[in-house]
Amino acid sequence: MYKKIFFLFLVYAFSINTQAQRNTILIIADDLSPDYFGFYENSVDTVDVPNIRSLLAKGVRFKNLMSNPVCSSTRTTILTGRYSFRTGVGGIVGGIGGSNQIDTSEISIPKLLKIYNPTIVKANIGKWHLKQAVPAINLVSPLALGYNWCEGPFIGQLPSFTNWTKYTNGVASTITTYATTENVNNAVAWLKAQSSGNPCFLWLAFNAPHEPLHLPPAGLHTYTKLSGTAADINAQPKQYFKAMIQAMDHEIGRLFDSLRMMNKFDSTDFIFIGDNGNTARTAQISDLTKAKGTVYEYGVHVPLIIAGPSVVNQGRVSNALVNTTDLFATIVENFGFTNWQKQIPPNKPVDSRSLQPIIKNISDSVRPWVFSEIFKLTTDSADGKGMRNRNYKLIKFDYGSEEFYNLILDPLESNNLLKGNLNAADISNYNYLCGEMTNLVLGTSFCKNGVGIQQLDVNDIIEIYPNPTSATLNIKLKDNFFGNFTVKLIDNLGKVIYEQQNLLPSNTYSLNITKFPKGIYFALFETEGVRWTKKIILD
Repeated sequence: MYKKIFFLFLVYAFSINTQAQRNTILIIADDLSPDYFGFYENSVDTVDVPNIRSLLAKGVRFKNLMSNPVCSSTRTTILTGRYSFRTGVGGIVGGIGGSNQIDTSEISIPKLLKIYNPTIVKANIGKWHLKQAVPAINLVSPLALGYNWCEGPFIGQLPSFTNWTKYTNGVASTITTYATTENVNNAVAWLKAQSSGNPCFLWLAFNAPHEPLHLPPAGLHTYTKLSGTAADINAQPKQYFKAMIQAMDHEIGRLFDSLRMMNKFDSTDFIFIGDNGNTARTAQISDLTKAKGTVYEYGVHVPLIIAGPSVVNQGRVSNALVNTTDLFATIVENFGFTNWQKQIPPNKPVDSRSLQPIIKNISDSVRPWVFSEIFKLTTDSADGKGMRNRNYKLIKFDYGSEEFYNLILDPLESNNLLKGNLNAADISNYNYLCGEMTNLVLGTSFCKNGVGIQQLDVNDIIEIYPNPTSATLNIKLKDNFFGNFTVKLIDNLGKVIYEQQNLLPSNTYSLNITKFPKGIYFALFETEGVRWTKKIILD
């Protein structure tokens, strides 16, 4: 009996050691929806990607991954496992509308891996885009977040794929090598430099196929009839987009070949994702207002493949609902760190659900809903939140409007069910999603009671000005609607920081906000069982 126990112990110890020796490479494509891939449902004008496609046979293809609508916020959700309303990174760092930057005190994937096993080497190669390039201390923010090595462009959109600035552990250099090729060159060089006994985590973030649209170097694609002129790019942007995707796939294939030469391919797990949907210029939908930058499906539904030796019963397709936050726990546990939760401080809750039960073919689901959001320092009408379960999706825009869709019958979200009469299933799913979103974000209901009633824009109900403001916030509930009302000011962690009850309609109330920290807040208005929210920016 003791021999049997000892044997089982050796098997267990060997399995743990084998798991520890596995590498994980996360590959992020920039601005890429699933509809350019012929192996995804409802794909349209597809592109030949044999190397990405090769992952299918040794992995799991996930049909329902929800990201955030833009790159900086999505990447932060992956790195920290936390929704954007917790980290404050709700938009594009340095981009239109602006966004808070990542706080280097966040618990990150590489920080946890260092705690678990200091011999795990960790690199961030390619696009960063979680900090501004100034002050200079920001240039080493990847190292502050736990990486041993960082190399790539710091900003979001390159000015040119063949003339750009690369930062290697904070030191700048001008690069004229094609960016997608340079990313793989750097990744291969770093992997070769690592000791064969050290497990590796590589975050490989391509700028491709993000704009500027261009013709990649010959030999990386098959679109030989494209001229590369500005006029031709403007005339057929999708063809150049496909050429850029194919060039990325070609270089991913070169990475695979290099790993085989290093005898590391078979011990490496690969995670391939897009960070958000295609831009309006390359979107393959009729309503271009629902592309990148929006919480509509085309803005947040992205591809995900997990492939490699950790996958049990390879070649599967999963219907599981997945958030980009879930890659945090999945990657950490892929290295064997299963009790990482003990390292999470109470004031920084993590929203990640590990996909290991699906990878191991133990379960077909890890969560009942997925969530997406976008909010900017300068707010606009696209700011809002979306939550879906298997069949339905609720969208709550920050200016107060709501939309509700049956994604099975209406995957392009063209029929807002709240404009008509809802059946029993509609009402049940609306109330469920409304309740879950309320519990997650605000802690108090902000959805309408009596679904199916005519929708009123929040601006028809409430006057609130100036917004943004730095001193005084004026609030007025217009008359002819409801009776006395309550106003609450809620921070982005869901905490009520101000409340005033029994306010009368038509009167104007002024709130001195100088005592509150600058940032994004929500004003919650309640009257006669009806509630609205409006985003407030204190600057």
